[in-house]
Amino acid sequence: MNLKKYGRGAQRIMTKSTKPKKTEDSGGEDEAPSTQQIVDLGSAQTRTAHGTIHCLTIIGQIEGHMLASQSTKTTKYEHVMPLLASLEENDEISGVLLLLNTVGGDIEAGLGIAELIAGMSKPTVSLVLGGSHSIGIPLAVAAKTSFAVPSAAMTIHPVRMSGTVIAAPQTYNYFDRLQERIVEFVVKNSHISREKFLQLMLKTGEMAADVGSVVYGQEAVELGLIDRIGGLSDALADLYGQIDRRKKRK
Repeated sequence: MNLKKYGRGAQRIMTKSTKPKKTEDSGGEDEAPSTQQIVDLGSAQTRTAHGTIHCLTIIGQIEGHMLASQSTKTTKYEHVMPLLASLEENDEISGVLLLLNTVGGDIEAGLGIAELIAGMSKPTVSLVLGGSHSIGIPLAVAAKTSFAVPSAAMTIHPVRMSGTVIAAPQTYNYFDRLQERIVEFVVKNSHISREKFLQLMLKTGEMAADVGSVVYGQEAVELGLIDRIGGLSDALADLYGQIDRRKKRK
């Protein structure tokens, strides 16, 4: 199968069968399913003293309704969406760790995934590694706690569209309403003000031949876009804390 794009998150599924091979040492049984899960969906589950953690990667281009080229790493929304729904319903899963390194992609696919993450009742933590650009920003802020490594980058820019554009007032209204959906989601799920986010989105003079801004780890925290600076151990510690507090409430 092939994974899709727009900030294709999960890893591209191989065109060849990825069914685990049977080994002599295992007596003909399949290899560890966790390894297969990483190959097919870019995700893995780990049992800890706090509970079972599901780690999901959102990488490359987030693919929407149109397939990306075979040479592009993507995250397909038709894989991630049902996976998130199953994680929410699975009593064995205690929390979800999201690892982000995406260039962005399809707006509605990315926003749809972000809405699912934000709507989960289970503990969730996101960690921006490398970058979480464009529609990757809603994905980063959708978790209950968001982290970014110091070297992480996030590009904020207005909505773009490829293909035929009709020169009519309705086209501008469509772009404006689509952009408004993104702004509202980011403001609702982070601590950045609407005015500041729009200012960054429409800033000129910072990006060559484009409008927008690029913010980095510590700056994103100071702006209120990301909650904290930290690495993997920091993100896991926060996730464990959420899990423990949730258990006490129950």
